Amino acid sequence: MPDTVTPDQYCEDKAAKSGSSFYYSFRFLPEDRRRAVTALYAFCREVDDVVDECHEERVARLKLAWWRSEVERLYAGAPEHPVGQALLPHVRALDLPQGQLLEIIDGMEMDLDQARYASFRDLQLYCYRVAGVVGQLCAQIFGYQDRQTLKYAHDLGIAFQLTNIIRDVGEDARRGRIYLPVEDLQRFNVPADDILNYRETPAFRELMLFQIERAEQFYTQALAQLPKVDRKPQRPGLMMAAIYRATLDEIRRDGAEKVLNQRLSLTPIRKLWLAWKTSVFG
Repeated sequence: MPDTVTPDQYCEDKAAKSGSSFYYSFRFLPEDRRRAVTALYAFCREVDDVVDECHEERVARLKLAWWRSEVERLYAGAPEHPVGQALLPHVRALDLPQGQLLEIIDGMEMDLDQARYASFRDLQLYCYRVAGVVGQLCAQIFGYQDRQTLKYAHDLGIAFQLTNIIRDVGEDARRGRIYLPVEDLQRFNVPADDILNYRETPAFRELMLFQIERAEQFYTQALAQLPKVDRKPQRPGLMMAAIYRATLDEIRRDGAEKVLNQRLSLTPIRKLWLAWKTSVFG
């Protein structure tokens, strides 16, 4: 990291470069909480990139082990990486649990251990670690009064991850991964080979419509659990929900089977508009 780039700027650049919906919702936070959640997001990106960009499993596992050590150093007050340094002022000020950061790494490592999930129950553990835990950490950063908000954040994180899985089916297949549960493929008579060879069949379309409906159920369940007292501080999550649900709507309208051969994404201006609209009207 060049001397002129601060840890906070490193994380800001990492978030901006990703073009993620998270980045657009962060813009509306108070400065200190924006820095905290941007550092958390950068942490997630760093450990996710280890798995996605390392072609040798042994190297990827070594790098994830390094990040586990970095979390230990972070909570000992001596992180080495700019992301750890950016997180340092926030982990105690906002009471962010060390175990949850380690659980995110555990979730990323699951991608090295398996490329398929037999059942939705099995997939939920993965979704919890890589997204449900992140949702709860974000809720902690945004601030809450009612602990019911953590249940909302958990389910919203699951909904986000299910949306990612739907959107990225083709991209994941190119890496040899299928996150859609085997039990669902069997129910809709979709051979894994169809997905790995990007065949847009009527059966695959029905499978994807089912996945979209499941994700929508998690959004509905999550939003129903958000206590009124915490609605204002949790607006960044509501902004992300608006963006992600709009993405699901576009996938459904565009033809759900097309996710195999194209990755649908909203334009930056539309993401910003949805975030602003939610920030104003709730």
